[in-house]
Amino acid sequence: MGKKTATLSGAVKKTLLLILKFSVSGALLYLVLHRAGVKNVLDAIRGINPALFLAAVALYFAGTFVSSMRWRLFVSPGLPLRRFFSLYLLGSFFSTFLPGLAGGDAFKGYYLYKKTGKMAEAMASIFMDRYLGFTALLILAALAYPFGLPYLRAVALPVAGRRFFAGDHMGLAWLLPVLLLAFLVFSLVFFKLRLGKRIKLISDFYGYFDIYGRGSIIKGVLLSFCVQALAVAAVYTLSRGLGIDVSLPLFFIFVPLITTFSAVPVSISGLGIREASFVLLFGSVGVAPRTATALSFAWFLSIATASLSGLYEYLKIKRS
Repeated sequence: MGKKTATLSGAVKKTLLLILKFSVSGALLYLVLHRAGVKNVLDAIRGINPALFLAAVALYFAGTFVSSMRWRLFVSPGLPLRRFFSLYLLGSFFSTFLPGLAGGDAFKGYYLYKKTGKMAEAMASIFMDRYLGFTALLILAALAYPFGLPYLRAVALPVAGRRFFAGDHMGLAWLLPVLLLAFLVFSLVFFKLRLGKRIKLISDFYGYFDIYGRGSIIKGVLLSFCVQALAVAAVYTLSRGLGIDVSLPLFFIFVPLITTFSAVPVSISGLGIREASFVLLFGSVGVAPRTATALSFAWFLSIATASLSGLYEYLKIKRS
């Protein structure tokens, strides 16, 4: 009876969390689209240069391939790189098209486990892959922070005559330091205290962190920088396709900050937070809300287009 109650309680918590995330995404999207105008955004997206949109899709594929190289660093030798690339595309598909229902990493981990028979290694490799990716992202965001500080202090989203997201002179300048502090606290607790290490599977999971070499970690961080650079290049390419005239250095300031803010797990795959961040930051350099929103959606659509190949990989794996 107690086990059933605990299971039910866990299901209720997950449902409430999912509702909360949908509410956050929905509220932010409403504010952004109310300001920008749905028709204006759609018209801007329709006018994007098709060749540059496809170039952004290709850049996402390139970033996924580099991410696959990073993931492979933390798995025992034996599987070819194309297998990791296939699983990464599969995970991207589920993360994009089934957000909040089943994380792409769960599918990646499951199918890697089916190939290797090592559940703890699959879990540890995915965690380290994501951890190093987020570490590199925060490093880039921290480097961009001093240059982006004037924009973060000034940003505000006017809706129906009111100003949101910038209640005082600090604007959003406080958000990145808070995220950095939370990440450092999490890292300290996770790697030092190793909660749950008395359970064998979790103990084996932690054990892999002791055997990862410094060389693999450094390579992982460097590959993560490449992934983020490709993401910046994709957004810049899309901006040119929409006719946005903003210099490339500003994208190296804004995109890491936008990606970091979108990674906060209070929305559905960053939906809403990402769009609001585009409007706020690019609006601070004169980009119209409808155009900034269109750029955000165009980036999402380029990712979704590339992620559709993950469905093919999934069906191929299921058939085999």
